[in-house]
Amino acid sequence: ANGRTNITTPIADRPEHGDLKTMTVESPSITSGLVDGFWSKLKKVNVFASKTLTADDLRTGIETMREHLIAKNVATDVAEKICESVSNKLAGKTLGSFESLTSNIRQAMRETLVMILTPKRRIDILRDVVDAQKARRPYTITFCGVNGVGKSTNLAKVAYWLSGNDLRVLIAGCDTFRAGAIEQLLTHVRHLNNIFNEKNMPMIELYQRGYGKDAAGIAAEAINYAKDKKFDVVLIDTAGRMQNDEPLMIALAKLIHVNNPDLVLFVGEALVGNEAVDQVTKFNQALIDNARLHSSPRVIDGIVLTKFDTIDDKVGAAISMTYTTDKPIVFVGTGQKYQDLKTLNADVVTEALLK
Repeated sequence: ANGRTNITTPIADRPEHGDLKTMTVESPSITSGLVDGFWSKLKKVNVFASKTLTADDLRTGIETMREHLIAKNVATDVAEKICESVSNKLAGKTLGSFESLTSNIRQAMRETLVMILTPKRRIDILRDVVDAQKARRPYTITFCGVNGVGKSTNLAKVAYWLSGNDLRVLIAGCDTFRAGAIEQLLTHVRHLNNIFNEKNMPMIELYQRGYGKDAAGIAAEAINYAKDKKFDVVLIDTAGRMQNDEPLMIALAKLIHVNNPDLVLFVGEALVGNEAVDQVTKFNQALIDNARLHSSPRVIDGIVLTKFDTIDDKVGAAISMTYTTDKPIVFVGTGQKYQDLKTLNADVVTEALLK
């Protein structure tokens, strides 16, 4: 009634073992502009008598849905594949008398989108940290992504969340390429520790060896240091790199192979559509290609979507990335504060896409 939609679930300022709460994000009313235009088009292809659906019956409605998904920032090829899947699912179905084609398309699309956004394997970082503690080793997460997407800032948000769960966190400064990268992490660590000191939370440390060094070697040193000093988690910051930068992609593949982190997170912007698919596809392929002779190359395990607070209901990048990688969105960044890190609500994101 008030035009606010729950799209994400926030991680509390100091959560108890990962407890989550609900937040609201501004989005257009369901009766506004695109909404009316979208469903009014579909209503023209309603069927109100018993009929077995054919591809021709579905064509207009499916094409309208494809255009709608693209308008919501779903990558073009992903929107086409999703619509093809929905069409195949409905073709041959017999509608009963007074059964709406519109409602059938909508329901089939909803089920498809929820399935895409629902991870086949849920990533539970806090549970996995406990398992690592039992093995007397730190749990390690590597953050990778293109330039300028907020990778280091969202790494700091994850550090804040972990410390809020009484875990000792070491940040490994493995961006030895970009000038100012280490200083940026130092600033985050200083700000975080000021907050933690007031809240009596565990302090964070930064492990760094400056610039121009081998990133894989620094990560290995940091993990050993964390084990000796009994840190619970190591967060490995890497250089931002474009997906077609072969030397830097080789270096990333080496870092991941040498250190075998528990989790590899790709950090991408919620603002991009087709570009998101290109980025995450080429990152995955580069990790595979540059693993060379290794029989089981590591690829991206999950996704962090940044700037999620800036997109209203154009949440298509979430669908594009999960569809392309078959990996879950682990976190979304929703602001500039350290507590602005949240989890994705698949059902409500789906409703935002269908509006």
